[in-house]
Amino acid sequence: MIAAIREYPLTTSILAALALAAVVLLVLVRTGRIQLPTASRAGFTHSIAAYQHMSGTQFEHAIADLARRDPSVRTATVSGGANDRALDVLLQLTDGRRIAIQCKRYAPSNRVGAPVIYAVNGTYRAYHRCDQALIITTSAFTPDAQRANAELDHPLRLIDGRALGRWVSGGRPPWGN
Repeated sequence: MIAAIREYPLTTSILAALALAAVVLLVLVRTGRIQLPTASRAGFTHSIAAYQHMSGTQFEHAIADLARRDPSVRTATVSGGANDRALDVLLQLTDGRRIAIQCKRYAPSNRVGAPVIYAVNGTYRAYHRCDQALIITTSAFTPDAQRANAELDHPLRLIDGRALGRWVSGGRPPWGN
């Protein structure tokens, strides 16, 4: 082995560097400092599970971070909390539009109901001066919520866990034209 190292020093150095890089990569992946890409279906399941285990505030910040990936987003400001008037994240797009986002991190069995639709619809234009509103949930919407939304003059965009999973996995953002 030592004879091979002496006879092929460049090849041996390259192989040693590759082996070291593989060990460093393995350590970084195992410690969670780097995440390797996964198949889209596995990423969907993992992403939604990760969102469901966040606190409400963490979910709002994660949605703002997700929005910032879109080049059409100029700013994404988290403003949720007590008395947030149905606004958790405010987006300002490069085309001048303002978008209000209400985040609902719910367990799969707890669906978003019609009162949330009414609250967001009642504040996003008049109070927050936004052009569009979205409700994003890790769960789903009740039939009453979907019916209430359909009856609005300007329906809100309802983003359930499946649509959120598609967006997280690289799909189009929900405020697209």
